[in-house]
Amino acid sequence: MEKLEDNNLYKSEAVFVVPSLYNGIRAEQFLRNYCGVSARLLTKLKHIENGITRNGELLRSIDILNIGDEVRIRFPDEEVSVEPVEGKLDILFENRSVLAVNKPPYMPVHPVHEHRYDTLANIVAYHQLLCGQRYTFRAVNRLDRNTTGIVLIAKDRLTASVLPRTVRKKYTAVCEGELYGSGTIDAPLALKEGHTIQREVNENGVRAVTHWRSLDVRGNHSLIELTLETGRTHQIRAHMAYIGHPLAGDDMYGGKTDIFERQCLHCSWAEFCDPYSKEKITVEASAKELTERFCVLQP
Repeated sequence: MEKLEDNNLYKSEAVFVVPSLYNGIRAEQFLRNYCGVSARLLTKLKHIENGITRNGELLRSIDILNIGDEVRIRFPDEEVSVEPVEGKLDILFENRSVLAVNKPPYMPVHPVHEHRYDTLANIVAYHQLLCGQRYTFRAVNRLDRNTTGIVLIAKDRLTASVLPRTVRKKYTAVCEGELYGSGTIDAPLALKEGHTIQREVNENGVRAVTHWRSLDVRGNHSLIELTLETGRTHQIRAHMAYIGHPLAGDDMYGGKTDIFERQCLHCSWAEFCDPYSKEKITVEASAKELTERFCVLQP
C-alpha cells in the first residue's frame, strides 16, 4: 500500500481534450458546458495557482480554445475527515472518478451521532487507504439505513456536480397487497407535521413522480420494479403507502413486520455518464435476497 502524507489531504486533477465541436469556443463555455464545471467551482479555480491550464500554460476563461488542446483542471485540496474502518465492501464498478458499491442492510451511508464508525463512508475511507487514495466521501445517491443496493460515490467535486444530472436508477421492492400491470404516482411530498424525517403526500409539497411495474404477486404481496423521475426523500416509501400498498416491513409508513423485518427496497440498477470519458456506464446489483424471500410466500 502506498504511504500517504500525514496532512490528510488529497489532490486530484481532471484532463479534457477539446473536441471539434468546441473548436474556436471560449474556455468558459467549454468548462461550463462540456466539462460541467459549476460557476462556483470556476470562481475557486481562478484563485488557485495553475488551477486551469491549457497545454501546460495558464488558461483564462476568456481564451479561445482549439481542437486537440489539453485542458487540465487542478481541484482545491480537501480535508478527509471520515475515520477509516476495515470492513467488507462489495464493489460493483470503479474508475478514477466514480466508485459504485452494493450497500448491505442495517448500514447507514454517512456517520451520525449514534453511528460514527459503522457506516459505508468509514469502509470506503479504509478502501481508499488500501488503494493509496484520499478523497472526500460524496454519495451521489443516498439510501436509507435499511435499504440495500447501489450507492454511487463521486471521487472529486466535478464528478459530484455532474453525475447527479445523468444518473438513472431502478429499484426492486416488495409491497403489501396485490398489484398488477403498471402505473404512475404523481403526488407532491412534504415533511409530515410533527416529524423530522417522515414524508407525506401534501398539496403544498414538491412534485414527486414514481413509476411502478408489477413483476409477480403471491401471498398478498407484490414484487415490483420502480423508476423515479424525481429523487425526493423517502419518495418510494411515501408514495407506495399513499396508494395503499406500503412496502413490506416498512413500519414507518404502515407496513407490517410480521414476515419482513425491514423495508423491502433495493436499488438494483443504475446508469450514468462518466464526466471525463463521456462513456455511458451501467451497474447492476442483484436483488437475490429480496426476491428469494418473496418467492417463499404462498402463491
